[in-house]
Amino acid sequence: MEEAFELAGRRVSLLRPPSADELIDEAAFDEDEFLPYWAELWPSGVALAQAVAALDLRGRRVLELGCGLGLPSLAAALRGAEVLATDWAADAVRLLRRNAERNGVALRAERVRWDEPEPLLREAPWDLVLGADLLYERRNAEQLERLLPRLGPEALLADPGRPFAGGFLERIRCSFRVRSRRGAEQPAVTLHRLSAPGGDT
Repeated sequence: MEEAFELAGRRVSLLRPPSADELIDEAAFDEDEFLPYWAELWPSGVALAQAVAALDLRGRRVLELGCGLGLPSLAAALRGAEVLATDWAADAVRLLRRNAERNGVALRAERVRWDEPEPLLREAPWDLVLGADLLYERRNAEQLERLLPRLGPEALLADPGRPFAGGFLERIRCSFRVRSRRGAEQPAVTLHRLSAPGGDT
């Protein structure tokens, strides 16, 4: 399945699986409760990509967590950033590499788990951390709360009102200033700008 988007003044063509349900692996679910969320184009990913496409990221190092199809990473790269897109699903990483190549977009994509974050920490601090719809399970919120302050001074998160988002945002205020606004074209999605003391505002 192929979809086209306008990002940062460019037309981007995105290949994606026609059905995430067809990718469900019972063995992977039994081992790690893994479901192929990455294969869906979620409204939060679109909203975050639209917000990123409006930024000047020339010369900045950008990390996306849980990138899935990687639309925000593609937008960041088009806006001049040096991008590392990460997901724990190997299929997501492979497809993002393919989509980046076919669109002539330079970025890195790697498989990284949040409970094994050493590859991310070795390159920290990142100038900007991106994440779309990451707070759909308690364990995601808890892991992100511990990891995010170690990655860099600024983050941009998009969330559609997941149950664990409110508690996460309250707790993360110990490390970041949080400013929130609705997505311009995705009003069901809220964009949260996190800035550490002394970081970019």
